[in-house]
Amino acid sequence: MTDARTKRTQALTAAAKAKSQAKTQAAEQAIRRLIKRGEAITFQAVQREAGISHASLYNHPDLRGRIERLRAQARQIPTPTAPADAENTLVLALTTQITRRKQQHRQEVQDLRNALEQAHGENLDLRRELDRRGLPGQVQAS
Repeated sequence: MTDARTKRTQALTAAAKAKSQAKTQAAEQAIRRLIKRGEAITFQAVQREAGISHASLYNHPDLRGRIERLRAQARQIPTPTAPADAENTLVLALTTQITRRKQQHRQEVQDLRNALEQAHGENLDLRRELDRRGLPGQVQAS
């Protein structure tokens, strides 16, 4: 019986080790992809990208140290300031204009949705009033 138990224990240990290695490999690949895309390296970003739990990252000393170092490096790197030449000024002006127009568009769409919602409510109230008067779907002439 101890031989079978030993085999089961070894099989479970091997499976756990393989699972741990797969999680480590997934996290490493996720970190590489995030770096390649220029995204911030955080525990949450790596967890989301790799599809593994926060606990796996925090409990793995090598991964935890690497993520903490990369996160700290990103905080230390100042954002580069672009030279104020005519092309950059134009790009900045156009970007600002596009951002303002997008915001204006979103507000207009929201206003229209609110108006539509109000119209649907009024329409429902009118239908209920017609039903109450015994005139379903008919419009009375004034």
